[in-house]
Amino acid sequence: MTTVLMTTVLIVDDHPVVRSGLRAVLESGSVHVVGEAATGEEAIALSGHLHPDVVLCDLRLGDGIDGIRTTAALRALDPAPAVLILTTFDRDAEILGAIEAGAAGYLLKDVAPEVIVEGIRRAAAGDMVLAPELAARVLQGLRSPRPKLTDREVEVLRLLATGAANKEIARALFVSEATVKTHVAHIFTKLDVDSRSRAIHIARETGLIQSG
Repeated sequence: MTTVLMTTVLIVDDHPVVRSGLRAVLESGSVHVVGEAATGEEAIALSGHLHPDVVLCDLRLGDGIDGIRTTAALRALDPAPAVLILTTFDRDAEILGAIEAGAAGYLLKDVAPEVIVEGIRRAAAGDMVLAPELAARVLQGLRSPRPKLTDREVEVLRLLATGAANKEIARALFVSEATVKTHVAHIFTKLDVDSRSRAIHIARETGLIQSG
C-alpha cells in the first residue's frame, strides 16, 4: 500500500472569511491545513510550534508586521518553512521585497484554486513559484535593486509623506531639527531626487513606504 505524504500548510490572513475559504480549497488532495493565523506575530509563534511545510501568507496583515517582515522571520526559524505569498497586491517593489525576504513564491488571489494547491506543493519541494510575467519583473528588479535607507531615514520619509515640517518631525522622533535636515539630505542623495514630493513619490513607487 502506497502512503501519500501530506504537505502541511499554515494559512496567514487577517480576514477570517478568506482563511475559511482557503481552508476549504486546500483541504483536498495531498495538502493539509494545520493551522490559521491572523497576524504575522501569530504566524511566527504557530510555525515554531506546528512546523508546517509551507506558510501561505498574505502581504498586508492589519496593524502588525507585514507579510515581508513575517517571511523574513519565518525563514529564520529552524526548521524554516517555505513561504508562499498569496495577495491582491502586484507592485514590483512588493514582489521583489517578498523574494528578497526569502519567499518561495508569489501568487495573486485571483488565480484558480488548483494553481494555489500546485504552488504549495512546488514550494514544499523547494521550487520557486512565480507566474511567467512576475518572474520577468523579479529578474528586472534584482538587476536594479531598490535604494537602501536606514530605519530612521524610512521613519523620516513616512513623516514627510504626512506633510510634517522638519520641526514637527524632530519633535516626533525626539531629535534636533538639524538631525532631521541631515536625514532628509541623505534621503535625497540615496533616492537621487531634489524635492520632498519627488522623494515621497519614489519611496511609494519602490515600496519603501506604503501609499497613503
